[in-house]
Amino acid sequence: MLKRTFQNKLIEAGIDEAGRGCLAGPVFAAAVILPKNFKNKILNDSKQLNEKQRMELRAVIEKEAVAYSVAQINEVEIDKINILKASIKAMHQALDGLQIVPQLLVIDGNRFYPYQQIKHQCIIRGDGLYMNIAAASILAKTYRDDFMQEAHLQYSHYGWDKNKGYGTQLHVDAIKQYGYSPLHRKTFVVKSLQQLNLF
Repeated sequence: MLKRTFQNKLIEAGIDEAGRGCLAGPVFAAAVILPKNFKNKILNDSKQLNEKQRMELRAVIEKEAVAYSVAQINEVEIDKINILKASIKAMHQALDGLQIVPQLLVIDGNRFYPYQQIKHQCIIRGDGLYMNIAAASILAKTYRDDFMQEAHLQYSHYGWDKNKGYGTQLHVDAIKQYGYSPLHRKTFVVKSLQQLNLF
């Protein structure tokens, strides 16, 4: 079972993003504050769980969290400011949505811009160590998956119901055949496919 938080004295929010490496769609981020008595044996990094487990845990998190918030930055802004800045902006917007102001922020990964005057700690692979970051990873992932599942109904040839916007062979082949959709990250797609020698 993961540790609930990084420390136990301050009100702590776990933060994570989903969709940073995708070719299409927004990047999502979530912030979660868990209650002090929170326990869950299944809760883990969203990438270690299947879709059914993630959705079951999302319901638990939304019911039991002291506070949670989910935000997104769309593909137009990602192209404008780059994916790193967009990911951190989504994290800041998720924090804006919390009904309780945290005293410490713990972020999955190694990059973050200071938020207001709140202390923060970046933790590489933190979503596999702390429940609050894992909870944020699950909310960000499931909300983004829901978005891409809905987008698939309009742009079905890209296979977003399966790849959720990541650069699978089917997705790449569809871009070559049909071109970009309005949801594609244009500069990001070109750069990614050139690096893979696919475009």
